[in-house]
Amino acid sequence: MSEQKNIDFLAIGDIVVDAFIQLQDARVHCDINNDNCTISMRFGDKIPYKNLKVVSGVGNSPNAAVSAARLGLSSAVATHIGDDQHGKDCIESLRKNMVNTSFVQIQKGYDTNYHFVLSFEAERTILIKHAEFKYDFPSIIGNHVPKWIYFSSVAPNSLHYHEQIGDYLKKNKDVRFAFQPGTFQISLGAEKLKDIYQRTEIFFCNREEAQKILSSNSSEIIELLKGIHNLGPKIVCITDGPDGAYAYDGTNAWFQPIYPDPKPPVERTGAGDSFASTFTSALALGLSIEQALSWGPINSMNVVQYIGAQEGLLTRKELEEFLENAPSSYKSKKIL
Repeated sequence: MSEQKNIDFLAIGDIVVDAFIQLQDARVHCDINNDNCTISMRFGDKIPYKNLKVVSGVGNSPNAAVSAARLGLSSAVATHIGDDQHGKDCIESLRKNMVNTSFVQIQKGYDTNYHFVLSFEAERTILIKHAEFKYDFPSIIGNHVPKWIYFSSVAPNSLHYHEQIGDYLKKNKDVRFAFQPGTFQISLGAEKLKDIYQRTEIFFCNREEAQKILSSNSSEIIELLKGIHNLGPKIVCITDGPDGAYAYDGTNAWFQPIYPDPKPPVERTGAGDSFASTFTSALALGLSIEQALSWGPINSMNVVQYIGAQEGLLTRKELEEFLENAPSSYKSKKIL
């Protein structure tokens, strides 16, 4: 793909190959509140599985880049791969999805990230291993200043990478910034990523992640929204699974229910990515916060109808058709 000088949406974060293994002989055990669930299988035995599907070029940020491209934005990914076939497969997948690969770094001697997704009854457990690439941001971005940067999951050795991105954002004040922290970034704590939080325009997490970030036992959504907002982000979005999603801009807060599933979900990987990237893309396309909040759950609804995080991502025309045909109950509600 030729370089695009005008980039609407640059997603930064790790790329992976996901191998989806659909289990059929397992059991799920939860506590009395239906929380803290575990999955069990026979130990020391041969266990049949239903099927296997390998999906290349995925991960929080690549998923977001594909989502933005389908919605009509000029989209690119800054990520790292190994010099192996899995890395080549990732690049090919991105290009097929009209994502600019100019900022993909190939590092010799490293293996491209490869995860195993154990899928059972629409939920999944992911076996992950992040390669500790030599992260370097300024040298790859050069003079190509994007309108939006969308930052998500990277490996644990990347604290200096966050600092580089923070410095870049300080120097390029017109670049708008969305942050969807991954597991490692949440575990770092908000203090170590203070510059990132304070520069964030849109922040995304789920209710449990908000509690971890704030070291809070409270599940009160307004308290969590305000707590994250106080860390610096201008707009805070907190998702709550089947119970909907919330947005807060420091003055007003809205609730949006989920878009009704046309049929039971097949597999939930990528639901959060599709919501966050669609919300960001909607703002990048000039929509309001309330409109963006109504877009996000539609892409999430469609993504979970497929195996993998990208197959179900919608074009703008398709998404707007769902919105036009939405039931009367699918309306945002101002809660503050």
